[in-house]
Amino acid sequence: MNPLLLVVGARPNFMKMAPLYDELKSRNLPVLLLHTGQHYDDNMSKLFFDELGMPEPDFYLGVGSASHAEQTARIMLDFEKVCIEKKPSMVIVAGDVNSTIACALVAAKLWIPVAHVEAGLRSFDRTMPEEINRILTDRISDLLFTPSPDADQNLIAEGMEPEKIKLVGNIMIDTLLLHSQKADRRDIHRELQIPKENYALITLHRPSNVDIKDIFSGIIEALESIAEDTTVVFPAHPRTRKKIDEFNLASRIKRIPNFILTEPLGYLDFLALMKEARVVLTDSGGLQEETTILGVPCITIRENTERPITVEQGTNTVVGNKKENILKTWKDIAKNGGKKGKIPELWDGNTAKRIGDVIEQYFV
Repeated sequence: MNPLLLVVGARPNFMKMAPLYDELKSRNLPVLLLHTGQHYDDNMSKLFFDELGMPEPDFYLGVGSASHAEQTARIMLDFEKVCIEKKPSMVIVAGDVNSTIACALVAAKLWIPVAHVEAGLRSFDRTMPEEINRILTDRISDLLFTPSPDADQNLIAEGMEPEKIKLVGNIMIDTLLLHSQKADRRDIHRELQIPKENYALITLHRPSNVDIKDIFSGIIEALESIAEDTTVVFPAHPRTRKKIDEFNLASRIKRIPNFILTEPLGYLDFLALMKEARVVLTDSGGLQEETTILGVPCITIRENTERPITVEQGTNTVVGNKKENILKTWKDIAKNGGKKGKIPELWDGNTAKRIGDVIEQYFV
């Protein structure tokens, strides 16, 4: 059997692939790990490899930052060479970043089977680049590993063959549960000098929130109001930090009492903060899921979500990016404690095992 080629490229991919890499290796299957370099600095990449116990990748493409078209093209050119050299039995991609669609497309055109981890999620908003990546990757994949029943329904509605669709659960939860106790031992609360359970944790990176000055300023205004009631901790994504400087928001943020702006954090430090947060405000997809597992109220600063199960069953509320809607939900959480939610089906830490079973069966 030729190797299974696992692809990572951006920070969320690492949490999805780490448990699957370990699972496939434990079954003595031949596995190669490729990092496209879509996220490439220490805080966004190397630190995650170290903390999740992932080995040095067998291949590192080093594509770096660029426009969507240029970044995707660079990955495709370099990834094709790897596929031709190694002739993998299967290419396994995860999520919805440019690395996902680029590597899936190369593999499909070389007649290499493609497996998509976290298939079937839909925001139904094609202005989001990630939505295009999701749709196209699913269309050309041979195995569609879905995290929740709504993802199955989306794929069936799009005409996908039912035999390709495998409801396996949420693999990010495998990683969270595995590393939860390690996170408890971190000193990040002491380092940031914040009390446990009395702070809001925020992440922002989507262009719809940070690339337009008026919108970004409105979100900062909302955070100013929240900071009157509780400490606000804001680990800033590199593109977000760039926009803070570009829009001259840094001095304004520095003047906000109880507001802590930090560099991006490693997985364990961030998990430690998330576990004890009073509320998480985010435009990330994965954090909507992780807060649901942890029972932490989540305010999603987007107009929609590709993870509706976190709203229907979990602790998530989608509010858009207008100041008044953010603050309305925050005040309800501050007063009433927020949605309690429940843990969705198969979000149990065993998703990698279920994927391993399907992959082994595929090659029988």
